[in-house]
Amino acid sequence: MTTGTDTVVPISRAVNVSVEQPQVVAMCKKHDAIISAIETLPSGGTRVVLMNSADAAKIIKAFGSKVLTGNVARTHWMRAV
Repeated sequence: MTTGTDTVVPISRAVNVSVEQPQVVAMCKKHDAIISAIETLPSGGTRVVLMNSADAAKIIKAFGSKVLTGNVARTHWMRAV
């Protein structure tokens, strides 16, 4: 991703959005963005990790104002034994 001064700004592969998982999956499919991981957020919405930052940039642009900024609460992962 570049800024107005053509400086490369690193972008995370993870994107948090205020929509449900099926909508995220559909949007990723529409934009040929490959999902690495996806989870429902406890407060609503979805966290999706894309395979690369270019795909993340496409999805951020596609969702626009539905992208959640800042920290979000996530479900703690527990290993089944």
